[in-house]
Amino acid sequence: MPVIESEEHKALRAAVSALGNRYGRAYFTRTVEEGVPARELWADAGKLGYLGVNLPEEYGGGGGGIAELSIVLEELGAAGCPLLLLVVSPAICGTVIARFGTEAQKREWLPGLSDGTRTMAFGITEPDAGSNAHRITTTARRDPDTGDWLLTGRKVFVSGVDIADATLVVGRTETVSVKEGRTGRLKPCLFIVPRDTEGFQRRKIDMELSAAEKQFELTLDDVRLPADALVGGGPSHAFGSGGEDAGLLQLFAGLNPERIMTAAFAIGMGRYALAKAVEYARDRTVWKAPIGAHQAIAHPLAQAHIELELARLMMQKAAHLYDAGDDVGAGEAANMAKYAAAEACVKAVDQAVHTLGGNGLTREFGLASLVTAARVSRIAPVSREMILNYVSHQTLGLPKSY
Repeated sequence: MPVIESEEHKALRAAVSALGNRYGRAYFTRTVEEGVPARELWADAGKLGYLGVNLPEEYGGGGGGIAELSIVLEELGAAGCPLLLLVVSPAICGTVIARFGTEAQKREWLPGLSDGTRTMAFGITEPDAGSNAHRITTTARRDPDTGDWLLTGRKVFVSGVDIADATLVVGRTETVSVKEGRTGRLKPCLFIVPRDTEGFQRRKIDMELSAAEKQFELTLDDVRLPADALVGGGPSHAFGSGGEDAGLLQLFAGLNPERIMTAAFAIGMGRYALAKAVEYARDRTVWKAPIGAHQAIAHPLAQAHIELELARLMMQKAAHLYDAGDDVGAGEAANMAKYAAAEACVKAVDQAVHTLGGNGLTREFGLASLVTAARVSRIAPVSREMILNYVSHQTLGLPKSY
């Protein structure tokens, strides 16, 4: 893994930063207040090739990886206008389809995901299966007459379902043994469910968090899907390539980029808040010198900067491992990166608000809304406690308590 960023990555960072700053925080805040997605920014980012920078070139993408896509999200966040759907549509869904989808699924979805003309949401969390994915009860069964899938279950906290063209839904299918017949055991599978599919219902969750992308509860009541809605095709596909035999691999192929991109989201947010605080501390004079000259102000800001930089290094390591095909190593690093970035972001936002005092809570400076948003990175898509559980037993070899 290179410690020094390549010239290509520096150029990408500068170009995305320029795009983000053309829109800025004021634009982003307006979209949130109006309750609409940042369509103009999304469209421009798509035209410039930033949304699909991680997807294969033969399907309209940039041919890069999560390392490049994380730069895009971080720089947009640092400009005050992060795009949450970058975490979901190209990073999770695009990656899963690019790695495991059938040729038909790739041709249908990847070009649109690459240029931003189509988007996809991701549904995994359930009311009774938050951090424990093994308790997922959304179940798919085959119609013996038609070969269609019938999908039934519930999902919660699904972002952007109302604007996405489809949702990649994590379900489970009953396993079948040649010797034993139906085993009663369930294994994960991923299904592409178009937004307007009959029986696919959504209800907006009333959130106090201010965001352009709304959160939804999904209800699937015998949602009928064609056989080719299963990512990777049917059970005849070899293990590791797709279908019923590769659901677990597909799932983690999407969850690791999700953690890396959440880290990018948090680092960008932290950088934005820190930049506002530094600017204020440099100019604000109460006595004889700017308040930034006082160590009580300067040192916490310096510490916040250091912790954001350290989190970025771990994020870059996780992205490098993932793009190199080391899913196991990437899993550990992605969890650590998400943890470090969330903690650094919360600290940076809190210190920024504290530096501005009462001004930190005014609409003019745009920091107060980040107080809640920063804490989201601590709990989603996986809580810091579950990451500590992962590191304690997977990395340190300590026994599990659950």
